[in-house]
Amino acid sequence: MLLHGYFRSSASYRVRIALNLKGLGATQMTHHLRKGEQRAEAYLALNPQGLVPTLETDDGGLLTQSLAIIDWLEELKPSPALLPSDPWSKMRVKAFALTIACDIHPVQNLKVLARLRQLGLPETEVQAWAATVNRDGLAACAALIAGEAGPFCFGDKPTLADICLVPQLANARRFGVEVQAFPRLIAAEQVCAALAAFRDAAPERQPDAE
Repeated sequence: MLLHGYFRSSASYRVRIALNLKGLGATQMTHHLRKGEQRAEAYLALNPQGLVPTLETDDGGLLTQSLAIIDWLEELKPSPALLPSDPWSKMRVKAFALTIACDIHPVQNLKVLARLRQLGLPETEVQAWAATVNRDGLAACAALIAGEAGPFCFGDKPTLADICLVPQLANARRFGVEVQAFPRLIAAEQVCAALAAFRDAAPERQPDAE
């Protein structure tokens, strides 16, 4: 398989974690987002949105959107499972993951921040926007798992929730958010950090890291 991504892309980071947890390999191909390489004609033929990640499967299939890719990996190799087996718990994990993937990440990503700059906002306000989005979203995430025993977000095994949380915490730190204000989230992050699947997926360990 071939994973098109970028070391600092949190969506690509999610897929790298999932691949590692599943014990699946993928060759990485980088598209430098800050240089606009994701808008090259050849890449747009693979992913019309001009976003990363894109996964090229062994049989030539193309998948976009990190959560769809992870869903496919779950179908391809069901064990270890990234979602609980019972429907109620499964939907709670998905709701947590979607809070990050749909309501936090998209409105603080590179494309949105670039548009705010184009509209004339000073850089301090652009950065403040991203920090506020992360802070408010993480507060909601912390509330969603406040009653969960852990040590991961949901129970004693990593799930899709942890796969989404860890990259988003990295984003929040880049925007100056005091993530220690969310001890339950940090506790889940720390137990994830003990796993090679998460450590090896970290941005600073990728071949295109800067």
